[in-house]
Amino acid sequence: MAADRRYAYGAAAGLLGDLLLGDPRRGHPVAAFGRAAAAVEGALWHDHCGWGALHTTVCAGGAVALGALAARAVRPSPAASVALTAAAAWAVVGGTSLAREAEAVGAALTAGDIEAARARLPHLCGRDPQALDADGIARAVVESVAENTSDAVVGALVWGAAAGVPGLLGFRAVNTLDAMVGHKSPRHRRFGWASARLDDVAGWPGARLTAVLAAAAGPDPRGAVRAWRADARRHPSPNAGPVEASFAGALGVRLGGTLSYGGRVEHRPVLNGATGRAVQVPDIGRAVRLSRRVGLLALGTTVAARLLVNGLKGRGK
Repeated sequence: MAADRRYAYGAAAGLLGDLLLGDPRRGHPVAAFGRAAAAVEGALWHDHCGWGALHTTVCAGGAVALGALAARAVRPSPAASVALTAAAAWAVVGGTSLAREAEAVGAALTAGDIEAARARLPHLCGRDPQALDADGIARAVVESVAENTSDAVVGALVWGAAAGVPGLLGFRAVNTLDAMVGHKSPRHRRFGWASARLDDVAGWPGARLTAVLAAAAGPDPRGAVRAWRADARRHPSPNAGPVEASFAGALGVRLGGTLSYGGRVEHRPVLNGATGRAVQVPDIGRAVRLSRRVGLLALGTTVAARLLVNGLKGRGK
């Protein structure tokens, strides 16, 4: 069985596993990586960019090396190669858990239980829920669904198609490190700089593919492209900007504006402000459905791209 077909079967099985099972409540491999990265941080932490770069290299490099060793060990067996790819894809893709958390907040808001929605929101993002009303919570959820469609699904599939199991594990390691140390807290402003920048680089292709697929799969493709072109570069994040702008245009809503993180207020540009309306609670379900379509299209697109590129290389030899 060709390596490309092994990857295709394994990635499809892994995504199916995520759709059917979601993330385990205990013992998730990403959580285990997080604990290991925290231990490495405890040993290496200094308020210095160089030490942070070493932390990033050890943790992300270790994940890539582990993936490479495992892939090499199972290479003689097609079935084992497919199984390893499936397990890695299932471990790093988090689309189903993302949808479940978003839908749980939406259900609480629909029932009029804003306190339950506020209690659930931190499972999705770092916003201060007490500063948000029902529509503000709904907007935060839609933004989180958009951004995490790229981070938790599409980006992983892009790097998996490019580099197999090491790419899957490496991307998730980089994304997890950014969530752990890449924020601008006093402790991590310098130490987390390398993780944040590496996440920007690793997330770049997945974010653009997510934006393209959201435009293709959404109810308003022209609106998605228009909002992406007009507003994406105004967002402070080079990767969240295209994704959130495309989702906003596709769904016909406004995203961005004033945000609160742990008492720190940010005033971000409004995305799709010219034609979009305010986010409402039913838009959570619309965003989740769009996210699922984007994830499935991303699987097909990345597998097809891998098969095409390697097929062209084979002809050129």
